[in-house]
Amino acid sequence: MLQLLVTVFEEQSITKAAQRLGVTQSAVSHLLDKMRDLVGDPLFVKSGRGIVATVRAKALAVQARVLLDEMRRFVAQSVFDYASIEAELTIAANDFQRDLLLPPLLKRLRRRAPGITLRVIPSAVPSAELLRGESCQLAISPRPPDANDVLQKRLFEDRYSVFFDADFRAAPRDLDEYLDAEHVTVAYEQQRPLEIDRVLAANGVARRFVAYVPGFAGIPAFVRGSGLLATLPSLLRADLLRDFASCPVPVDCPPMPMYMIWHLRYRHDPLHCWVREELEAVACEAMQRHAVS
Repeated sequence: MLQLLVTVFEEQSITKAAQRLGVTQSAVSHLLDKMRDLVGDPLFVKSGRGIVATVRAKALAVQARVLLDEMRRFVAQSVFDYASIEAELTIAANDFQRDLLLPPLLKRLRRRAPGITLRVIPSAVPSAELLRGESCQLAISPRPPDANDVLQKRLFEDRYSVFFDADFRAAPRDLDEYLDAEHVTVAYEQQRPLEIDRVLAANGVARRFVAYVPGFAGIPAFVRGSGLLATLPSLLRADLLRDFASCPVPVDCPPMPMYMIWHLRYRHDPLHCWVREELEAVACEAMQRHAVS
């Protein structure tokens, strides 16, 4: 019944669910009727030419996926042999956390499990649906989704710095000079500023932005050879912005937390647990290097 519920939920069609399960439509309808009686909810209702899940069905489908994954792991449980692992791991991350954490993570993983492949996709603001599906096993973001089937753990906390080209300008001496300057920042989407930009604007710190770029990798070309300022996570000076000078932000800023985020179904998965441990170790090493530099 669990697999049937999940399949009908994913297909939004009794006909397609029956084809996918290799059974008749009447068999699917019969089992759905039993489930409706059991939970006291219609589960799926007609909408146009198809069907849509009720709120209760959506909640049950999330739980059913977790239970099915737990059952599969129970049946397939064996000694965790790193050398025999052949797996592709998909991690959602934007360019800051991607460049800081994922190259050293891949090196650590492949030392023990050379059959691991890493696929990196943009995270934007990761949604619960991204992690509920099969296409992404882990996300790294300062903005975890609020969902009871999505887990998170803080990897580190960074502060913000002002970056500038010291060959073309000096550091802003105070808030007035900071506000008089022209600025460049990152905007992954037109209506979604960086959290620091949103917070400063909400607190009345009005800056003059002359350029918005779709990722941190676009910042150096704009700052180099100009008087522009960029207020960004201080960890960027370890690599991407290492050629630029930096100074403290002349106004109170909240810290920037960074989380690893995953779906509940991976909570006890041996491979996933190991990857999360290695990612924590990589984040710890990054923060130690940053403290020394």
